[in-house]
Amino acid sequence: MMSAMAFVSITPLGDGESVSCYVSRAVKVIKESGLEWQLTPMGTIIEGDRLEDVLAVINKASEILEECNRLSISIKIDYRRDRAGGLDKKVKSVLEKL
Repeated sequence: MMSAMAFVSITPLGDGESVSCYVSRAVKVIKESGLEWQLTPMGTIIEGDRLEDVLAVINKASEILEECNRLSISIKIDYRRDRAGGLDKKVKSVLEKL
């Protein structure tokens, strides 16, 4: 029982202010991965049982933007070996305490 959760933001640099056409392609890769995911205004959260699965999806989402010469990629990872399914549990726990 493990959970690897990553918050990732993949942004092309030097291609203008609007990047949603690129972001949507990266998110499509994440969506089609079969892993749990949640889109936010500032990035996407991906959750899987194994860290290597989550990182592989991030790598594939980056590679889909092959025409972009430069990408800014921010990743924050929460890796738990003692618990599974943290994506919804974390939010629920905070909301219950409000």
